[in-house]
Amino acid sequence: MIDIFLASGVILILTIFLCLYRVVCGPGVENRLIAVNTVGTKTIILLVIIGFIYERPLFLDISIVYAMINFIATLAIAKYLRRGTIC
Repeated sequence: MIDIFLASGVILILTIFLCLYRVVCGPGVENRLIAVNTVGTKTIILLVIIGFIYERPLFLDISIVYAMINFIATLAIAKYLRRGTIC
């Protein structure tokens, strides 16, 4: 069972690197924002997998906090790109 989670973690890390390539070489700002959000989401899933593998429930709490920060930051950046100001 742990082998499946390890393989999932490795695949997630590889796809994170693919998304990081999109962040660096993306065609537009919107595509880069979506790629950064995707990297954040995959990092949350990776934290949950690591917590399950090492039997540490604290990683679930950390991933929930990181999800909230990722969501708020994405909304703030999208609002800034649309209006030119966050307020």
